[in-house]
Amino acid sequence: MLNSSHKIAQVMEGSPAEMAGLLPGDIITKINNVTLVDIFDYHYYSDDANITVELLHEDGTTSSVFVEKEEGEDLGVIFCNGLMDDYKSCSNKCAFCFIDQMPPGMRETLYFKDDDTRLSFLQGNYVTLTNMKMADLDRIIAYKLGPINISVHTTNPELRVKLLHNRFAGDILDKIRKLYEAEIPMNAQVVACPGLNDGLELDRTISDLLDFAPVMSSMSVVPVGVTKFRDGLFPLRTYTKEEAGAVIDQIEHWQQIAMERVGNHFVQASDEWYILADRPLPEADRYDGFIQLENGVGMLRLLHEEVLDALEDIKKPLFMKKRHVTIATGKLAAPFMRQLVEIITAKFNKVTVDVVAITNEFFGEEITVSGLITGQDLIKQLKDKNLGDNLLLSCTMLRSGEEVFLDDITLTELENALQVKTRIVQSDGRDFVYAIIGR
Repeated sequence: MLNSSHKIAQVMEGSPAEMAGLLPGDIITKINNVTLVDIFDYHYYSDDANITVELLHEDGTTSSVFVEKEEGEDLGVIFCNGLMDDYKSCSNKCAFCFIDQMPPGMRETLYFKDDDTRLSFLQGNYVTLTNMKMADLDRIIAYKLGPINISVHTTNPELRVKLLHNRFAGDILDKIRKLYEAEIPMNAQVVACPGLNDGLELDRTISDLLDFAPVMSSMSVVPVGVTKFRDGLFPLRTYTKEEAGAVIDQIEHWQQIAMERVGNHFVQASDEWYILADRPLPEADRYDGFIQLENGVGMLRLLHEEVLDALEDIKKPLFMKKRHVTIATGKLAAPFMRQLVEIITAKFNKVTVDVVAITNEFFGEEITVSGLITGQDLIKQLKDKNLGDNLLLSCTMLRSGEEVFLDDITLTELENALQVKTRIVQSDGRDFVYAIIGR
């Protein structure tokens, strides 16, 4: 049976595929006489120069097309299904899983737990590898794919089985070792839970993973997030200020060891730890090139550096109108945002900026990050306030590529409710400055 996931959605203009006559709606069945399973096969076999592509057309006819291209040149098609296969759902029931803490009644896609290793390569997702057998790892090795981002959480086999609630989760070091021996680049992540995988267990995990450096390029530690929807779930709590400071001390101790052993800091604490502990962020060079940005490691420091760079480049106009804007952000980042605003308005002193810390009533007050703020909380807490010329919101609040918040309220509905024009700010210091000064 032919896989409809192999159907072409778009052919890029000027690409080898367009030159060869491939069309949207065509299904690619084989490349160089090899039947394709998924996107890995596609990339591997289409990488060759001058390939033969077998097609099934929408009218039911078939054809074989010779495509002239350079070795390594992209064929130039986008598929209806990005994986060219069904997405693999998670087989774990992690004690700290955020999706299990979601409220009822939200859109169905928000409850899907993906743990598909292919998304690690394509989108940078972190995966537990519990869905993978050694034969699957052989395929990754054969195709020389990398880096692979691994949700390790602990290297203690018994504890990992307990944390992930999966009896097959204890072989993580065997799988990492296999990838290490094949020199497949890796990154690791730990979601730290008080009294479970921190303390001595975290020491063990860092020590075990450091043995695989530099193939294991980096490791991040992030604190568990706890919503108010935990009825019937494993009892968890968030970290105190003192506990967050202890985790930072522990990680910085290991950073010194890593610097001596492999020449970089290896393990990083996410920004949340420093804000929870009320400690200054590390300097930029401590982040080793900001490898773990997607886990919130160094995002605030990088934003600070980008703002300073932008302010050096942007000239203050001779005549500037007065301007008033409001930034709505999570409680965690609000103090840092106020510091940045002071730096910006010191140069552009005709701009007034209000920073409003939004309490997350939707998920619970212990959720303090900006990316989980909903439209309804914004409307409720900003209504009837003087928001000025613009309301500035982080792009992390919206679904990727869409103008919709987590609770399905649209950006237009928000603007209508608050009677203000919003500006979505990208995760970039220059765009942050431009949004504030109105460029």
